[in-house]
Amino acid sequence: MSLEKFIQQALSPWVRRGGPEDDIVMSSRIRFARNLQSSPFPTVADEGNLQKVLREAEAKIVPNSFGDVGQLAMLKMHELNETEKRVLVEKHLISPHLANARHSAAVLLSDEENVSLMVNEEDHFRLQCLFPGLQVVEALSAANQMDDVLEKHLDYAFDEQKGYLTACPTNVGTGMRASVMVHLPALVMTGRMNAIISAVNQLGIAVRGIYGEGSEAQGSVFQVSNQLTLGRSEQDIVEDLTSVVYELIHKEREIRHALLESSRVELEDRIWRSYGILANSRIIQSKEAANCLSDVRLGIDFSFIQGVSQSILSEIMILMQPGFLQQYAGKALAPKERDIRRAALIRERLTLESKSN
Repeated sequence: MSLEKFIQQALSPWVRRGGPEDDIVMSSRIRFARNLQSSPFPTVADEGNLQKVLREAEAKIVPNSFGDVGQLAMLKMHELNETEKRVLVEKHLISPHLANARHSAAVLLSDEENVSLMVNEEDHFRLQCLFPGLQVVEALSAANQMDDVLEKHLDYAFDEQKGYLTACPTNVGTGMRASVMVHLPALVMTGRMNAIISAVNQLGIAVRGIYGEGSEAQGSVFQVSNQLTLGRSEQDIVEDLTSVVYELIHKEREIRHALLESSRVELEDRIWRSYGILANSRIIQSKEAANCLSDVRLGIDFSFIQGVSQSILSEIMILMQPGFLQQYAGKALAPKERDIRRAALIRERLTLESKSN
């Protein structure tokens, strides 16, 4: 398969679309955790109860249409191989927890892959809606519409005082996590991220790596999300998160401008060195590639580098992950083989980009 065709098939259609503030905000996501009244939570349920939830999802959700989203297609985890499951994690369509599930579990996906519904993850259902750029409000509206349809067919566990009941106490209430993926190279470059993370945490907002809790930040990309859901409305949570993200955008742009004023030549040199590494390496590890991609995207934002699309960071960050590399190769790869394949894929991708401009 050619790289061009592979990319067309591998990337979710919504990833290609631009959105508000997308020089810094890569994507926005709303996730709802929901459970059935009649079944124990997945963490304590036996296999019989888990199968019952899966059958209920298959019978009551799969046949339904969700407006513009259409119907959702079900993928059962036990029917996928390890590479296929890893690819779904790398595309942020399922969590590592669901990929590692040893019990009856599945994901339901929309055609655009901007909507996914995990079944029997930590909760019975975890619905997520993804939008490009800073569109948390739009993602919340879409998630609420989906949730309203689901609630007509499913008997949710709900308490009048506490709200939606969930497996993790921090999700009780709205059961909602709102998160935004941001690219903050100037804040990282100037060593200001640790202080910002500490200050933001005091506002009830978490800053984590690109795969959420427990993951490491790569290429100056961070996931910013609400920590608590109890006692607050969905709208209040989204407004607070959006306000914090706008402040991050302001600080990042301010420091980018200061760097341009004070260290333009050094910055330009760093960016072109990173481009050179990506364009010429024969072997490269994921961390180095992510850091170089971050520099290149910054160079595109500054117009130092032209003829390369702004979405290059999002795209290659997905394609260079172990699951995608092995899917493209059509076989399992050892770590060193992946580093060699990663370098080749990035070189080919940049060459393809230059030919198309």
